[in-house]
Amino acid sequence: MDSAQSPTESHFITNEPYYEPVGNEVSLFEAAYANRLPVLLKGPTGCGKTRFMEYMAWRLKRPLITVSCHDDLTTSDLVGRYLVKGGETTWVDGPLTRAVRAGGICYLDEIVEARKDTMVVIHPLADDRRMMPIEKLGQLLEAPPEFCLAISYNPGYQSVLKELKQSTRQRFVALSFDYPKPELEARIIRHETGLDESATAKLLKLAEMTRNLKGNGLEEGASTRLLVHAGKLIAQGVEARAACQGAVSLALTDDDDMVAAVNELIAALF
Repeated sequence: MDSAQSPTESHFITNEPYYEPVGNEVSLFEAAYANRLPVLLKGPTGCGKTRFMEYMAWRLKRPLITVSCHDDLTTSDLVGRYLVKGGETTWVDGPLTRAVRAGGICYLDEIVEARKDTMVVIHPLADDRRMMPIEKLGQLLEAPPEFCLAISYNPGYQSVLKELKQSTRQRFVALSFDYPKPELEARIIRHETGLDESATAKLLKLAEMTRNLKGNGLEEGASTRLLVHAGKLIAQGVEARAACQGAVSLALTDDDDMVAAVNELIAALF
C-alpha cells in the first residue's frame, strides 16, 4: 500500500503570476496563513480569485492544488480511494490528502457546487483541530503548519439548494472580491493583451453596459476575464465586433434576445 504520494514539482508556481491587488487581500491572506486559518474567497466569476490564489501560492512558496468542484464531486474524490493496479490493490491519495501531506495549499473552487457530504471531511480541517479523517485507511491525518485550506464561491449564484451553510462559512476568514475599478481594470487589460488605450476604453464601456444588465436579462455582466479574452482576440487581428461577440455576448448568455441586445451594444462601441 502506497499512501505517501505528494505533489510533484508541477504544483509549485515558479514564475510570479501577474496580479494587481484590489484592496488589502494580500496582507489579510498572509495574516490568516500565519495563524493557520482557512480562507474563503467570494465574488463574481472571472474577477481574479483563481489568479489571486496562484499569486499567493507563489508568494508563500507553497504548492497549490486546485480542485474545480462540481455536482458529482465526492468525498473519495477529495480524500482518495483504493484502485486495482497490476492485479494489486493500491491506495491513491486524492488532491486534498496530497495537499495536507505536503503542507501545501488546497483551493476548492466553487465549493457550493460539490456534494454536501464533502463538507464532512472539510470541517475538521477548517477549525482548531486541523485534522483529516481517512476512514478507509483508519487514519486521522494531522495537517502540518504549512497547510492551508482555501475555498471560493460566487454569492450571485446562490440558491436554496446551493448556498454555503453557516456551519461552514463561520470556520473561514472571508475575503470579498469584485471587479477592479476602471483605472485598475484598464491596466490589467492592457498588460494581459497589449491593447492600446482606445480599444481598452471601449472594452471597459462594454463591461459597464453589460454589468448594468445584471438582473435584467443577464445573470452576470462581462467579467475582467472575458474582457481579456476579447482583447487577446483583437490583438491577434480578429475584427473587434467578432471578437467581442465570441468572447462576450455568446459567452454571457444563450438567450437569443439578450445576445442580440449585447451585440447591439458592441456594434455601437466598435
